Amino acid sequence: MPEINPNEVYTTAEAEKLLKVSNSTMKRLLKRGLLKANKIGKQYRIFGHELLKMLSPVVDTKATNLYQKIKRKTVEATKNW
Repeated sequence: MPEINPNEVYTTAEAEKLLKVSNSTMKRLLKRGLLKANKIGKQYRIFGHELLKMLSPVVDTKATNLYQKIKRKTVEATKNW
């Protein structure tokens, strides 16, 4: 089973496979604003963070908190360099 990386950028086709939804469902999610995406040219790009939020807000919160914790530790460790 593929894993969704919160910091990865996915195309709509990749997001469809990860969410296991049809193309029409993906279009509907984007059009209604239920899934946030950035439009680049004529194509949409979706952050993994948004896919996780769509699947499970709890998983998204845990991933965000872990990322922030690692970021804080890195900043603290490198601020005296």
